[in-house]
Amino acid sequence: MSRPLPEDVQGVLFDLDGTLLDSAPDLYAALLAQCTEEGAAPPPYAPVREVVSRGARAVLRCAFAERGEDGVLALVPRYLELYRQVMARQTRAFEGVDDLLARIEERGLRWGIVTNKAAFLTDELVRRIGWNERASAVISGDTLPVKKPDPAPVLLACERAGLTPARCLFVGDDQRDIAAGAAAGLYTVAVSWGYLDGGDPHGWGADAVLDHPAELAALLQLESSVA
Repeated sequence: MSRPLPEDVQGVLFDLDGTLLDSAPDLYAALLAQCTEEGAAPPPYAPVREVVSRGARAVLRCAFAERGEDGVLALVPRYLELYRQVMARQTRAFEGVDDLLARIEERGLRWGIVTNKAAFLTDELVRRIGWNERASAVISGDTLPVKKPDPAPVLLACERAGLTPARCLFVGDDQRDIAAGAAAGLYTVAVSWGYLDGGDPHGWGADAVLDHPAELAALLQLESSVA
């Protein structure tokens, strides 16, 4: 850890895909469906999983890079439509996340989500997972004109959740999460269980790097939830 945890922590903000949720299986399923429609060879799962935090175009490049950026961009609307059809079918919270959120709530802390995912997908996914009534704020990639790594979405989440940035954590699996959280004045936590976009979270300048949600519960000194 590069600096001590803030005193009197009020809450925790999380990235969504790759931090709270393992959504790669459904994102991959949508890509396979589009490959079938387009008569393209399906790519293997591993390289797709690695880049899903970068959005639809990064996923589509895994199968359609030879079409160039304009060709990939043209495929995005149909890909998002296919993804929405299967969204939350295989998506699950990472091991330990449900317990972590329960502990956060039991302590009386607030938690929220800041994602670069478009709102029409974010809101539906959060609802299907059952978190829409639990999250104190949900900020999507098109809530503002800017998205992470810009700090504005993080600051808006703090405002909507009633959190003071200096007394809040931002947790993510991508370097853009750490940059956004740090610029907004939050304590930043990089998590190694996510997608990482091929990077090394130890090199992102985060205040802490953790390998399991239980480690975040321990960092926050949260007692175990009631069985």
